[in-house]
Amino acid sequence: MNHLYYGDNLGVLRDSIATDSVDLIYLDPPFNSNASYNVLFKGASGAGSAAQIEAFDDTWHWNDSAEEAFGEVMRGPNQNAATMLRAIRTFLGDNDMMAYLAMMAVRLIELHRVLKPTGSLYLHCDPTASHYLKILLDAVFGAKCFRNEIIWRRTGSHNSAKRFGPIHDVILFYAKSDQYKHKSVFTPYLKGHVDGYFKRSDKNGRYWTNNIHGAGTRNGDSGRPWQGYNPTDAGRHWAVPSELVLAFGIDPDLPQHEKLDALLELGLIDLPERSGKNLPTYRQYLERSPGQLLQDLWAFQPHTKGSLYGTDAGIDEDVRWISPRDTVERLGYPTQKPVALLERILNASSNPGDTVLDPFCGCGTTVHAAQKLGRNWIGIDVTHLAIGLIEKRLRDAFPGVQFTTHGTPQDIDGARDLAARGKYHEFEKWALSLIAAQPGNLSKKGADKGIDGNLWFGAKSEGRAIVSVKAGDNVGVGMIRDLRGVIEREGAGIGVFLTLAEPSKPMVTEAAGAGQFELPGFQPVPRLQIVTIDQAMRLRDRAVRLPARRDDGFRRAAREDDKGAQGALDL
Repeated sequence: MNHLYYGDNLGVLRDSIATDSVDLIYLDPPFNSNASYNVLFKGASGAGSAAQIEAFDDTWHWNDSAEEAFGEVMRGPNQNAATMLRAIRTFLGDNDMMAYLAMMAVRLIELHRVLKPTGSLYLHCDPTASHYLKILLDAVFGAKCFRNEIIWRRTGSHNSAKRFGPIHDVILFYAKSDQYKHKSVFTPYLKGHVDGYFKRSDKNGRYWTNNIHGAGTRNGDSGRPWQGYNPTDAGRHWAVPSELVLAFGIDPDLPQHEKLDALLELGLIDLPERSGKNLPTYRQYLERSPGQLLQDLWAFQPHTKGSLYGTDAGIDEDVRWISPRDTVERLGYPTQKPVALLERILNASSNPGDTVLDPFCGCGTTVHAAQKLGRNWIGIDVTHLAIGLIEKRLRDAFPGVQFTTHGTPQDIDGARDLAARGKYHEFEKWALSLIAAQPGNLSKKGADKGIDGNLWFGAKSEGRAIVSVKAGDNVGVGMIRDLRGVIEREGAGIGVFLTLAEPSKPMVTEAAGAGQFELPGFQPVPRLQIVTIDQAMRLRDRAVRLPARRDDGFRRAAREDDKGAQGALDL
């Protein structure tokens, strides 16, 4: 089974994820000096909702929680991390960035613990904090375990009058040990490269010749004669290009002579006359070459269609940012990353059946990619809305998918228990997530004014439904009248009364008396709708009748071909 956890990832890691049990970790920990932990959702007008879906209240401010996280690192076994974090605090002082780094440090230590010796971690961030995070990762993993700083182009342009446009994110790639898994990924050659280099041809097709030796002499295996050719006489040494080795599946750890033998057996080496300083070269055939070995710059280049050999795609088009106008992949989550970006990472650093973990899984792109590629997965997020979105996304994209959700009610008894424990705000957020509603009053501050959540509908998101959530047993007809007054005051089209208790007959009658709401071009629906939590748990977003698909809320994920049942996780 695959596992989706609601809760603080630090607690989940410590309580539920075993040491050395995860093959690959991807995390995109949010940091924004103008917002709290999670995202701001926007209404139909494009204006930001004042009701942020906050995970840890004031998480990225220096307070008792940040001080506690700092203290845990200081007292913990990883004193390299403690020394580094203490030094950063001396430099930065007690501010928002330092709070973020303290909260991240204690989590990175746990992530290192759960990672297998053969595992890797990819941390996605922007340049605001990437340099500090790299220092922390060097301390937690060891500087020698750093593998790459990958640059990913996240948008087309971001104009600024007083600086160069910031359009990239940073992905820091670390391995837990030198035993880490890594598979080479290739991209198509540029047509200009093909035309400039593959100029010769024989019965096997177009090819170009290149050296299998490098400048300078060596005393070891790479400096000894092979097939009667002595590289030392020419002031060189044997050096088979790693790209060639990887392309033909040759073990990169073999001695140079054995690599040369393998290439000779494949018919790729030209042996010149054994005289003077002539040395063998290799023939790289175009049709036998997998392409250009992937580098650390992942940047889609618009208007480059036709510039790549063998494809009509543009440069790095597979990992292009998701356009705001995208109607297929975009789900309405502002920080959503493209699935193909995660596919690159998963294909490079994991195998089918491996376990992938995302401790800040947001809208679930990592678990979507893992499910698509036949990996087991663990996702963790601290907002009910994100958990609800991921559940919906997986069921839409992979009908029949099997996974277990932890930390949220799974039946009506669990819902009653959550309400009975006095955690109304948690119940409210969870209840709204069932119908994919966005929590909060759109006004700037103050009381909710009878508005617990919003749903947007219509071809252009021009319609609004106001949601009122009730967790108590004492519900009555007066509450329906109140909701009717709210939607009239706000100019909303529809009101949804989401209740844990069963409605009374007078409540149903009162709701029916509100009549129908009709959006031009769509079938009319009831203006006031009573939806029980039981109905919402069974029907999810289909429990509310809307005139049209919600365009500014979370959209339906495109269906994927499921790669088969997943194995059990060793948790």
